[in-house]
Amino acid sequence: MIHRSEGDNSIYAGADGNVVPVVTRKGEEDTNTAQSGDCIRVSGVSIQHTPATKIWFGQVSNTPGYRSLPHHHGEAETGGYVLRGHGRIYFGEDYGQYLDMTAGDWVFVPPFMPHVEANMSVTEELVWLTARTPENIVVNLDDVADSTLEGYRRA
Repeated sequence: MIHRSEGDNSIYAGADGNVVPVVTRKGEEDTNTAQSGDCIRVSGVSIQHTPATKIWFGQVSNTPGYRSLPHHHGEAETGGYVLRGHGRIYFGEDYGQYLDMTAGDWVFVPPFMPHVEANMSVTEELVWLTARTPENIVVNLDDVADSTLEGYRRA
């Protein structure tokens, strides 16, 4: 029995007309995505290479000691899951607040919230999965001095 959902989902149809899942194989991820210096984002599910129109899902790798520019993700809601490493998200006035994350931690970043992402290790890579809806929006803001970010140091 095939369950049919409400609405038109014909954009997800395969050659036979039936709606089908799309698998992105290892090594076939799309790298044509918003990048921030030594933060490498690759998408497994995105409008760039699947029929997805309302989600971006990918892997983010941060080199040791990396930190992003201050930025926000526009209207996008962002969820993340740390695979390995020690990350920190700075936020609030002058980025004076922060939350730490390690392997197994989940994080939600609200839309339009300015923040800085940092790899707190100077020897190990930080790797996490990130999902955004409706897509991978990255709006870079004016930079801040490293010294304003409590506990941060570059590799």
